[in-house]
Amino acid sequence: MIVEEVRDFIEKNKLSGTFIVAFSGGYDSMCLLDILKKLKYDIVAVHLNHNWRGKESLADEQNCSEFAKNNNIKYYTETLDDDIEKTETAAREARYEFFERCAKKFNSKVVFTAHNFNDNAETVLYRIIKGTGTIGLQGISENRGIFYRPLLKITREEIENYCKLNNLSPNIDSSNYDTNYKRNFIRHKILPVLKEINPRVIESLNTLSEIAKEDNCLIDKYLPSNILDANSTEQKRIIYKILNNHNLDYDKKKIDYIQNFVEENKHSKSGKKMSLTNDLWLFVNNKKVEVIKNTEKNQDEINITHTGKYYFDGYEFEIEKVENTPSSFPKDKDFKAYIETEDINFTLRHRKDGDKIHPLGSSGTQKLKKYLNEKKIPQHEKDKLILLCDNDNVLWVAGIGLGDDLKVKNNATHMLTLRKR
Repeated sequence: MIVEEVRDFIEKNKLSGTFIVAFSGGYDSMCLLDILKKLKYDIVAVHLNHNWRGKESLADEQNCSEFAKNNNIKYYTETLDDDIEKTETAAREARYEFFERCAKKFNSKVVFTAHNFNDNAETVLYRIIKGTGTIGLQGISENRGIFYRPLLKITREEIENYCKLNNLSPNIDSSNYDTNYKRNFIRHKILPVLKEINPRVIESLNTLSEIAKEDNCLIDKYLPSNILDANSTEQKRIIYKILNNHNLDYDKKKIDYIQNFVEENKHSKSGKKMSLTNDLWLFVNNKKVEVIKNTEKNQDEINITHTGKYYFDGYEFEIEKVENTPSSFPKDKDFKAYIETEDINFTLRHRKDGDKIHPLGSSGTQKLKKYLNEKKIPQHEKDKLILLCDNDNVLWVAGIGLGDDLKVKNNATHMLTLRKR
């Protein structure tokens, strides 16, 4: 039964390639890993040792390693540093960062986590208590980005029975019984009391979750696409959605704080940002509100030595010869430019320290940093800009402006175009 449901889930979502499996070694993840092995998918079990329980954590890691080895499953593990804050929120953030690194390491677009039917009920109840609004009542989603949850319709009892019938020996995490953690308190203290009122409270909470998903789908249909065009009530709704989409905890106080930040900075040209997590920020300017992530700067570069098409960092760059000077020139934001040059010997890259530019029509050069600041380019967008350069001399900032060195003085010789692939 469970095996067929997992297979149906994968087929329904049209998943293929290498699957990363978040493998704590507990009942849920061991059940899922064993099923995926039986279905003969290409899987990698990844284990994050939170390093909270000393020898017990090491024993759990060893059990995971041995299970993977005995079943000929690819396995990878990391251990968290001692200085990571020992809280539920910090642990969850660290886990998901680890899973994303593993997806890149093993060239995978799918990460399976083993959340189950009971987990979803506990999440819905937790969010009711926290007052996270109707978006929170949706509970755990089956899919968000690269993360998929094939066991979300399977009860904890079914999973434990599967492990027993298949002679699996899962890890028993003692911290799961520590009611100082809120979710454990809900599981071991609150739900048993609620079952005295309604023995089917787990099913009822999951039903509420399904109803909330349907209602939210309808509400989202009528929400403005840009939070800056929204009224106060709509803004709060959009903020709820942003935080929920990034799997972030929230309550009314946090929603109000973010809404005030948006209101205070929605007229800023250069924009402001506020921290949501260690590597996520909310950016606000007079054009948009978006969540940005801290990423490493791409240091690649390619040489442009002749006419034709070149491919760089998800874009197609083309330099083509033209016979006649056009009657009108494209605007900078059009990602096109006409130039006049005798030689084609350029470099396409992102910005570097020491870059300078001779802005079109100006009397001399200036630092690229100053030029971009004057153009009101948000800080997080500067490293994404694609530049046509001659050493440290920037000749064209695609979508922003052409340098004076390539301007058309007599007749245009070439046209530059940058397109998203």
